[in-house]
Amino acid sequence: MQPDLSYILTHLGEDRELYFGAVAPPIVQTSNFAFKTVAEMRNVFQDEMSEYVYSRGLNPTVDILRKKLAALDGAEDCLVFNSGAAAIFAGVLAFVKSGDHIISVEKPYSWAQKMFDVVLPRFGVTTTYVDGRTLESFEAARQPNTSFIYLESPNSWNYAIQPLAQVAQLAKQHNITTLIDNSYCSPLYQRPIELGIDLVMQTATKYISGHSDTLGGLLTGSHSRIKQIFDSEYLNIGSGIQPFNAWLLLRGLRTLPARIDRITRSTQKVLHFFKQHPAIDSFLFPLDPSFPQYALAREQMQGACGLITISLTGGTEEKIIRFCESLKRFLMAVSWGGHESLVIPKCAGLPEGNFDAANPEHQWIRVYVGLEEPEYLIEDLEQALNAINT
Repeated sequence: MQPDLSYILTHLGEDRELYFGAVAPPIVQTSNFAFKTVAEMRNVFQDEMSEYVYSRGLNPTVDILRKKLAALDGAEDCLVFNSGAAAIFAGVLAFVKSGDHIISVEKPYSWAQKMFDVVLPRFGVTTTYVDGRTLESFEAARQPNTSFIYLESPNSWNYAIQPLAQVAQLAKQHNITTLIDNSYCSPLYQRPIELGIDLVMQTATKYISGHSDTLGGLLTGSHSRIKQIFDSEYLNIGSGIQPFNAWLLLRGLRTLPARIDRITRSTQKVLHFFKQHPAIDSFLFPLDPSFPQYALAREQMQGACGLITISLTGGTEEKIIRFCESLKRFLMAVSWGGHESLVIPKCAGLPEGNFDAANPEHQWIRVYVGLEEPEYLIEDLEQALNAINT
């Protein structure tokens, strides 16, 4: 954990003397900013990232958030978007051109994969998907025109991990830009820039917000890379976050360490329950010694929390559905990182009738542990597991 964490979350970027000494920053809810002279306006038009002109670009409330998020990642700069999907889109689009080749980890976030499979091929950009758990898979996939590597470590279902420092070194040798989705760990549990990754994305909707009441995405990296994105994709697409949503994310940041710490402790208790219960056939959690990449997880990550993937003993589709629909204290929903505990079965993403009991992935159920008391959650899990056998 960063030694200046308390300073970053409480004081960095907060010029309270400029807004009446208010402890919480104001929401500067304006579209436009005025100038006193033509010269001032002309200078800003030459570089819109140098001063406030229009909240599609820079905004004072958003800037406080940018400074904190960049500092948390150990980055020079940050841009905040209205969703994680928007951040991924801009971060990739800014660094590829027609005829380029991308290497991506297999089965990435759905909207990243749609960009690779549907949008970018229209402009002559191709993508090769790799397992990603070894450096060799990236070396084998690299082509002379490879310009971008997309990482997701850990991913959000089986928590596959990439050797980030090794991949970053390979990419730098060949002038390839790297971007990682770090939503699983947050900057408290993994700092990819220190491992050599160029751009770090997080879906701020999750742990950064923590309240399930706003969307957001962010990119951190060097000032030159962030400015390249700002001057083109960020301003052109118009996907910057709005001041009120930025303010909600600032509010969420205040309690990020406390929430992460509580969720981590509760997750361990729920994991222990799963390990002991005969109705659980298997589980996946990256910082459990049984995890296939446990050593690498310990090396790269400072912690893990919230998400556990389980499979039921004799997991038919009927059992999975009955278990999920029997839960009373877990909401069935996508995402994670909020105060509420969630569950999502992998089979919900399959067309009806396509469930294959022989496919381990079809049996996966992802459980997110929120801020409720762990005993309260375990009671619910136990009654739902008992229900599948009655």
